[in-house]
Amino acid sequence: MTTQLQVPSPPPVGAVQEPTSRLARLATWQKLLMYGLAFLALLSLVRVVSGAAQLTSSGTAEAALIAAIPIGLAGLAGLWSERAGVVNIGLEGMMILGTFGAGWIGWQYGPWPGVVAAIGFGVFGGLIHAVATVTFGVDHIVSGVAINILGLGITQYLAGTFLTGTPGGGSKQSPPIANIGSVSVPGLPNALESIEDRQWFFVSDLAGIVRGLTTSVNYLTIIAIVLVIATFFVLWRTPFGLRLRSCGEAPYAAESLGVNVYLYKYVAVLISGALSGLGGAYLAIVAASNYRDGQTAGRGFIGLAAMIFGNWRPGGLAAGAGLFGYTDGLQLRDNTAVHALLLLAALLCLVGLVVLLIRRRWFGALLTAIFGAGALIWYLGTDTLPPQLTSATPYVTTLVVLALASQRLRMPKADGLIYRRGAGH
Repeated sequence: MTTQLQVPSPPPVGAVQEPTSRLARLATWQKLLMYGLAFLALLSLVRVVSGAAQLTSSGTAEAALIAAIPIGLAGLAGLWSERAGVVNIGLEGMMILGTFGAGWIGWQYGPWPGVVAAIGFGVFGGLIHAVATVTFGVDHIVSGVAINILGLGITQYLAGTFLTGTPGGGSKQSPPIANIGSVSVPGLPNALESIEDRQWFFVSDLAGIVRGLTTSVNYLTIIAIVLVIATFFVLWRTPFGLRLRSCGEAPYAAESLGVNVYLYKYVAVLISGALSGLGGAYLAIVAASNYRDGQTAGRGFIGLAAMIFGNWRPGGLAAGAGLFGYTDGLQLRDNTAVHALLLLAALLCLVGLVVLLIRRRWFGALLTAIFGAGALIWYLGTDTLPPQLTSATPYVTTLVVLALASQRLRMPKADGLIYRRGAGH
């Protein structure tokens, strides 16, 4: 018996084979790691040129992490809801409910019961949004605005009722909440401290950031990071996640295959409320150690922006939250270091200009060159930025990044559409 070898037939004459780039073959985590290291190299260069040591210090990294977590949790909450087809701009109101729940219960019974209460208050807000949008078909935007107004009104009323006269508390804040606890990687922070202090290019910057991210990390931060990873595996690696995402892409097709679309939408919005409440708990217990009126400061909306920047995916969402957290933490640590971000913006524009010229996008290249030149001139002509602009840096960064990323976004196809069982037949 002879064995015949099958040789693949050659391509047709004149056919052009598209070469697959090495970048396209990389996994998502490999791309994120590569981009992250390249960004760190630019940041290190800016630190060396400007002398702004706080750009990559361990203190800035620690502050950035604390600022990024509530944003990331709010964005994760929006991701769960919108992947099921329900727009949730009520994240801010649900976070507000969470801050009060954490403050009211946390100061009496401890931080962990406060976390549970915050999640419960967030689920309550999610339930109202689900009933309005899924059951009664109310416009999702209208319902979200109502949740924001309702959340603020309820917490102010409850705070005036239950917190007035409490020791160290009042109608605007709760008494202090006990520390929830933290953990450090054994031996690593001390080993990295000497490397950070030497101010070497890239190596010291990397050591400072890793040291800040592994020193006194509170337990809620660890839970939040685990939730981001778990969300990816649940939504993209399980049948449950596939069915839930199908409700946001093609609900009537999912219905024809036996998926209970109403049930999945309810579950998604309730999980969204729980994550928003957890973000509120983080603000009250970790960031401030008590409930304060207005302490969310629009972080629910910024979380929504981080979700859009991340293209409705957990990895990109985390990157967007980290970017906001970094600029927020930097301006809290050192106002003068924010000035050095103008040089970073000029360098990023230079990189973008090269990419656009290679792709022959002349108009985009022209705009990038103008913006980069303006940032460089601003940096060279000034020593500091106005305080008003410094405090607004995180919000300006969010808007700029969203504008630049808007061309590659793809939201779930049925996101925000009213679903009615049987209407698709």
